[in-house]
Amino acid sequence: MSRWATIGFLALMAACNRPNTGGALTEHYIADDASVGFDLQPVSDGIASVWIGTYTSQGKIAKFRIELGPARAAGSAESRQFKITSGEGRLVPEPGSDSSVLLGDLRKALQAKTEIQPASTKTAVTFTFANIGDNLSQAAGGGFGEKPPGNWTALKLFFGEGETESEVFLNINPRLRKGQFSMKDPDYGDLVLGELAKVL
Repeated sequence: MSRWATIGFLALMAACNRPNTGGALTEHYIADDASVGFDLQPVSDGIASVWIGTYTSQGKIAKFRIELGPARAAGSAESRQFKITSGEGRLVPEPGSDSSVLLGDLRKALQAKTEIQPASTKTAVTFTFANIGDNLSQAAGGGFGEKPPGNWTALKLFFGEGETESEVFLNINPRLRKGQFSMKDPDYGDLVLGELAKVL
C-alpha cells in the first residue's frame, strides 16, 4: 500500500472511530498513554502557521516552535480521493528550554527503547506533513473522529528518508491551545525520538 493510500485509510478509520452523537461539543484535552500533550501559543506570521509549544512537568519547562508552510493538494489520485493535503514544515529550538523530562515522557509514549539526552547544540528539524483531518474531536483512549465536530487538526509528520524515515502524529487544537505528539508505530519510536531530541 502506498504512503498516500495508507494515510487515506487512516483518515477514513478516524472518521469511523466515533459514533454520531450530534450537537455541539464542549472540548477538553484527553490524555492517553500513546501521546504527550503540550500547551500551544499562536505566533503572528503572515506566511506560515507558527506556534510555540510549551511542556511543563516536574519543574522543567520545554519550549519549541512549530512552523507549518502552506498545504497543497497531494499529486496522486489516492490522495485526491481522500482530500489529503501536504506541505513542508520544521521544528525550531527555543532559548531556555529544558527538555529532559519531556524526552523521557516521549520515550514512554512512543515506546522508544533507547534513552536519549537533549542535544548539546540544538538545531531545527525539517519534515513533510500530511493533513489527514480537520474539525475533528478527540476520542477517549486516543484517536479522533469527525462527529461530533471539534477543533482538532490531525497531521502526520515524516522525518528523514529511506531507511531512516520515521513518522509521528502531530495533533493541534488552536482554539483549545493544546497540541500533542502521538505514536504512529512503535517501530519508529527510536528514530522519532532521535529527531525530536535535536530540537527540543
